[in-house]
Amino acid sequence: MDDFTDVTYEVENGLAWITINRPDRYNAFRARTVDELVLSFKRAWASDEVGTICLTGAGEKAFCSGGDQKQRMETGDYGPSVSGLFEVEALHRVIRDVPKPVIAAVNGIAIGGGHVLHVLADLTIAADTATFGQNGPRVGSFDAGLGSGYLARVVGEKRAREIWFMLRRLSADEALDWGLVNKVVPAAELKDEVRKWADTMNSYSPTALKVLKQSFNSDTEHFISVGNMAYTTLKMFGETEESQEGIKAFNEKRQPDFSAYRGN
Repeated sequence: MDDFTDVTYEVENGLAWITINRPDRYNAFRARTVDELVLSFKRAWASDEVGTICLTGAGEKAFCSGGDQKQRMETGDYGPSVSGLFEVEALHRVIRDVPKPVIAAVNGIAIGGGHVLHVLADLTIAADTATFGQNGPRVGSFDAGLGSGYLARVVGEKRAREIWFMLRRLSADEALDWGLVNKVVPAAELKDEVRKWADTMNSYSPTALKVLKQSFNSDTEHFISVGNMAYTTLKMFGETEESQEGIKAFNEKRQPDFSAYRGN
């Protein structure tokens, strides 16, 4: 994995650290980032050395700020990928399917698609400086599969709708109160806390953990199909003037004007 540019991967005493390494873009992901993340999770899946996996972001400001909107504005997409596809659905799939516990260590902002990544992790430990929320309707985007339906299973329907409809930004303590994270610790203690949780789980039967994870997932598996349908819609929607207004406004640092589209 020496040719990685956007992600770092290291294994330490049974714990695989997968770090989005684009702090200059608030760890936003482009297509290459997603490719490297999928490969990292698969490498951890196949490794006998790995019992648990941690997903985090480089630096102190961001866990992940979602899709790279600057890249999207510059090229009209998220850049080139190995397959020619933007494999974000494959990333969601592998986080759920990898038969080892995944911990999200949220070290800063977890917004948009980055928020979805932490929601999909089995467990979330947050720094006290972390913030959480969605951004899609502001930039002409949405996640109508796991990012909304599964989120509602995590925090409840009313709160999930508030996150998406109001674009509420939650502090780490609010996220803990809402059941969105498992624990909040001082930022300086985040990695040590992850290490403790990983050591605990690594002492347990890996087969038992695998089957438990698969059992938990079975109840929400239908959201994968909903998400596939929603992603098809999102690709078409992204080409509309309405969606483009959101992206232009974001990059021009102004409020979008969606008033012309309310009768659609």
